[in-house]
Amino acid sequence: MAQMGRPRNFDRDHAVEQAMHLFWQHGYDATSLAQLKAGLGGGISAPSFYAAFGSKEALFDECVQRYLATYAQVTECLWDETLLPRQAIETALRQSARMQCEDGHPKGCMVALGVMTAPSPENARVADALTQSRVRTRAGIVTCVERAIRDGQLPDMPSGAAMAAVFDSFLQGVSILTRDNVPHAVIDAAITQLLLTWDVAAAVVAPRIKQS
Repeated sequence: MAQMGRPRNFDRDHAVEQAMHLFWQHGYDATSLAQLKAGLGGGISAPSFYAAFGSKEALFDECVQRYLATYAQVTECLWDETLLPRQAIETALRQSARMQCEDGHPKGCMVALGVMTAPSPENARVADALTQSRVRTRAGIVTCVERAIRDGQLPDMPSGAAMAAVFDSFLQGVSILTRDNVPHAVIDAAITQLLLTWDVAAAVVAPRIKQS
């Protein structure tokens, strides 16, 4: 009797990549086991799927970790103190926008889209890593703004949170723009426009530097 197992051409690494694309495109709840099995190729059976990945939740966790270790690295420059704060934010925005518009994977950011494709309450835990990634990115932007205030590149403000929210909200919104097929050139130009917010605030500091 023939054994039921993984197809001979089963490539686990490739399978995780394909599953990540499905979750990225559709979200956790909307991605069915049937879609996953079809997307993994080779006609993988349900027993083989569970043998390879344990569960849908475990596969999603693995896909999220892969995304965070690869595509999501575009915003890690926010923590690079060799960059000026404005340069770090601009680099993060432009790199993220470029990545989200690229061909070869779903449009948008899996971390940001995780909010809009949030799992049902009983599965809410699976989105924890995405939530923590958004928190980290937000903290990185706040850190850049506060560093600029401390170094005299921005005027002293009670909190950098409000200005940081301007950049963070734009970054989250890029996913919607890319899903609506707004061209990368338009988004990139919008980033230039957005950075004027920083430059206008910084202009308040410049006259003080000249007088001192």
